[in-house]
Amino acid sequence: MFKNYIKVAWRNLFRNKGFTITNVLGLAIGITCTMLIVLWVQDELTYDRFHQEHDNIYQVIANRDFNNQVFTDRSMVLPLAAELEKNIPQVKRAVVTTYPQQRVLTLGDNRIKKQGLFVSEHYFDMFTWKFIKGNAATALKDPNSVVLTRSAATTYFGDADPINKVLRFDNIKDVKVSAVIEDVPGNSSFRFEWLVPFNYDEEDTKRAMNEWQSSSWNVFVQTVPGTDTALLNKNITKLKRAHGNDDISTYFAFPMNNWHLYSDFNDGVNTGGMIEYVRLFSIVAIIILLIACINFMNLSTARSEKRAKEVGIRKTLGSQKKQLILQFFAESMILTVIAFFLALVAVLLLLPSFNQLVDKQLTIQFSQPFFWLTALGIVLFTGLVAGSYPALYLSSFKPVKVLKGTLTQGKGSILPRHVLVVSQFVISILLISATIVVYQQIQHVKDRSMGYDPDNLIMIPATEQTNQNYAVIRQELLSSGMVSAVTRTSSPITEVWWNTGAPDYEGKPANSQIIMGALATDIGFTTTMGVKMLQGKDFAGTPADSASMILNQAAVDAMKLKNPVGMQMRFGRTFNVIGVTDNIVMTSPFEPAYPMLIIFDPNGAAMNTLRLKSGISPQKALASIETIFKKHNPLVPFEYQFVDQEFQRKFLTEELISKLTNIFAGLAIFICCLGLAGLASFTIEKRIREIGVRKVLGATVQQLLLLISKEFLKLVMIAFVIAIPLTWWAMSTWLQRYTYRIDISIWLFAVVGAVILLLTLVVVSMNTMRAAMRNPVKSLRTE
Repeated sequence: MFKNYIKVAWRNLFRNKGFTITNVLGLAIGITCTMLIVLWVQDELTYDRFHQEHDNIYQVIANRDFNNQVFTDRSMVLPLAAELEKNIPQVKRAVVTTYPQQRVLTLGDNRIKKQGLFVSEHYFDMFTWKFIKGNAATALKDPNSVVLTRSAATTYFGDADPINKVLRFDNIKDVKVSAVIEDVPGNSSFRFEWLVPFNYDEEDTKRAMNEWQSSSWNVFVQTVPGTDTALLNKNITKLKRAHGNDDISTYFAFPMNNWHLYSDFNDGVNTGGMIEYVRLFSIVAIIILLIACINFMNLSTARSEKRAKEVGIRKTLGSQKKQLILQFFAESMILTVIAFFLALVAVLLLLPSFNQLVDKQLTIQFSQPFFWLTALGIVLFTGLVAGSYPALYLSSFKPVKVLKGTLTQGKGSILPRHVLVVSQFVISILLISATIVVYQQIQHVKDRSMGYDPDNLIMIPATEQTNQNYAVIRQELLSSGMVSAVTRTSSPITEVWWNTGAPDYEGKPANSQIIMGALATDIGFTTTMGVKMLQGKDFAGTPADSASMILNQAAVDAMKLKNPVGMQMRFGRTFNVIGVTDNIVMTSPFEPAYPMLIIFDPNGAAMNTLRLKSGISPQKALASIETIFKKHNPLVPFEYQFVDQEFQRKFLTEELISKLTNIFAGLAIFICCLGLAGLASFTIEKRIREIGVRKVLGATVQQLLLLISKEFLKLVMIAFVIAIPLTWWAMSTWLQRYTYRIDISIWLFAVVGAVILLLTLVVVSMNTMRAAMRNPVKSLRTE
């Protein structure tokens, strides 16, 4: 019996090639999109899950309340880890790491800057990495050892065994390779190519181990299984407050499973993160698949008259309704299986480009049960959903009416099809609107004034040698004819590395706790950066600069100062406020400008910033600049960053979402148009004799176009009325995540409505024109 179902289904599909090709193409595109999204979503959901103890690993972070504004901070004090492990029973072990750092590792003439971490000795007891050489127990025992990733080891030693080989570390000390591990996977929150253990005998580390106020470390804990995290959070806060005045901070353990997906905090509350996009594109995948299924339903029921006699004859010969339902499901499943294998080929072909787009290394794991279960789920879901309504509808025909030729399609049969078409239009309007809103939001922020001029601005990392020779380097750069201004700062202009409370000043409220960013700089800061002075003056390069301070407008507003210039402020020592700058956007461009204080302190500068002369070739300028830096800093590779390019990196997530939305929205709309074309074709075929009669009676082509299009245009208008409030709510909710955002304009819906109407008219007209231009004699020959 099953074999017969397949045989008959295949014969019917082969007989109706146009119907089959249209449905297979629509389903294949839908399944392709779904599979690509599933691969991306799976990668996002498995972040950090390769660590054996991922369910029990937490990062200690704090909510710090500054003047009723809660700031979530991941930076901890160095001695906290040891105290947690010693005094809190729920903590099995605690580990400390630095933030990622760029250091030069040298072997002979091979000097390359690599990113890595300084870590505590038991790092590998907590985190799981695959060892190629060496072992976890001894890899970090020696403070003068280094663990390399496979790629880093190959860079220096090729295929040779690197164990016990010596590298020069940042031209400060020699380190011996103790182990080699696999490269860090793409779905890891850690990013490094080397690991070096802390040397607790060094003076800087000794001082940090007794410092309970300065926070610049990451602290991780591994808990005993089943730990009550609420009690753990309470104990961590109590312990930290016992070691210093820290009443403004509340500490808590942030689970590893949430690091990537729930990384965003707003006013101390976890507001999500990538999980929002995971949910969004999961919904998009289901929507695209449903659109393809709706196409199948519409086309199957639209051609019901062609299948009516078949159903009538089969029922007359004794076929039961259940058997007919199975027959139609068989056709649906065959189409779905064919579409799935076409989609699989498409995914394999598209995956390299998709990986480049999303910056991942996604692969189809044919050997994994997850792939086959997912594939089976997609096929069954698509086949059953697509085939359900046609199977139930077609199998319900009465054989007497069918064979007498009295079967007509009343409102009861047309209404469900109209509902499905309206649903497709609603989804299309929502997707097009979302694409436009995401684009407008990104452009709105990109067009925002940054408070400085990022064009022709270059950042070059500072070293001990460049700081010692800064005066000479600066003079040679300005004399080169390539550079118009030079300065140096304690952090890049695109990031805030130094957070602090507001300085003390006369009249400061007793309970005032304002979080601010701090930046130390040298002369030429405003000139080089292109920052506008609103009040007062810039640093002049005089001895008085060391006791001078500049505030930005956001800091003035936060502290509610009316005339800040001339005020004295206590920030470690006494400073005199000499100026106020325009707001400089150094943190997220989607958020309000950060309050900043700027002091004159060239010691310990981390970044040299140069402004190229306009009209100069960047390649020519960089060659000249590299020569100067290599002359005074020969042991460190020359590296640079264009500020405008670095600033653009702040939009990576939003631009990725925008691109993915554009692609999948475009494909979803294409599937809708494909179904609309098929439905229009069958509608015209059903009314071909009517069209012939009207043409004989004098109807023009334009009148016939209006006759056929009118039904579809009504459906578009209904969909538009339904989609407007849905779209407004959905996009307003998305925009709430940004403080600096656009307002949704009514013109958005006018544009989207016009696009959908135009698409509908084009698709329907293309099919109608063929019928309208046809000789009516051919249509009426059989009458």
